[in-house]
Amino acid sequence: MTAVTWTLEIARDQCMGSGMCAGLAPDLFRLEGAQAEPVREELAPDERALDAADSCPALAIVVRDGHRTLGPRP
Repeated sequence: MTAVTWTLEIARDQCMGSGMCAGLAPDLFRLEGAQAEPVREELAPDERALDAADSCPALAIVVRDGHRTLGPRP
């Protein structure tokens, strides 16, 4: 049986370093200098990752399940 894994991506050219993601889920995101980055790129499904993608003012966070984009949600 294969475990479900999501991936987190942050568009470096879009990220404005607001810190919203790190505030919502500090174990998933951190600020590195003036930009955010995922603590780890792969994770078990976690609703907080989707909440961070939805809350990002620059829409720089993308959550994927394989090739399917889960967040930000429409």
